[in-house]
Amino acid sequence: MRPLAQCQALMAAVLASAAAVASTSAPAQDRLGERAAMIGTIKLHAGSAPSAIEGGQGIDPAVLETMGKVPRHLFVPEEQRGAAYRDRPLPIGYGQTISQPFIVALMTDLINVGPGDAVLEIGTGSGYQAAVLSPLAAKVYSIEIIPELGERAAARLAELGFDNVEVKVGDGYYGWPAHAPFDGIVVTAAASHIPPPLVQQLAKGGRMVVPVGGPFAIQVLMLVEKRRDGSITTRQLLPVAFVPLRGGRAQ
Repeated sequence: MRPLAQCQALMAAVLASAAAVASTSAPAQDRLGERAAMIGTIKLHAGSAPSAIEGGQGIDPAVLETMGKVPRHLFVPEEQRGAAYRDRPLPIGYGQTISQPFIVALMTDLINVGPGDAVLEIGTGSGYQAAVLSPLAAKVYSIEIIPELGERAAARLAELGFDNVEVKVGDGYYGWPAHAPFDGIVVTAAASHIPPPLVQQLAKGGRMVVPVGGPFAIQVLMLVEKRRDGSITTRQLLPVAFVPLRGGRAQ
């Protein structure tokens, strides 16, 4: 038989191990509930902005399903994880933010991405928008101008298995000509104007969503569509607040 002290020590170790498992699994279950609550909030928000949504029918269920599965809390700094599923932007360092969940859902919905599509994202940030696009598209190309953010996002996306996302550090204003044309383009920072290189790289029948306006002026989320005949249409959707698009310098 084991000595009493050894048995007591073994029991203490077992209890400690069980407590550790409980403490790690409980937050994981809580996050599922938080994601569900986030989706509910997005639906409510969408109901109050019908003019910005195609046909006023609400966000595409496929987009909501994807957002309900992507662990947003793993795309924000540790000190922000308690607020990860609230419907607001959060700081991610270097003067940048992760967008409000409703805006992520809206922008994803607006480009109408399909399973065979190639999508370009300008402004990788934490990698969250690319992670949301990943299950919906065939390939996602994302450009980040801040090296530290780009490298960190690429590593995080790879670690979490979003293996159809390719990230590069560079000036997103000029797009990614080597992989153009793109069926959808998402710009996650406010430009002073719609970047002509991105319009050029948009496929016929493709869509781009881009916030336009200065950092201290009114910004408007715009939908840019390239028709099958190559003509361009634009539509203003709703006022937004994004960090400014960096880059656009002559190359």
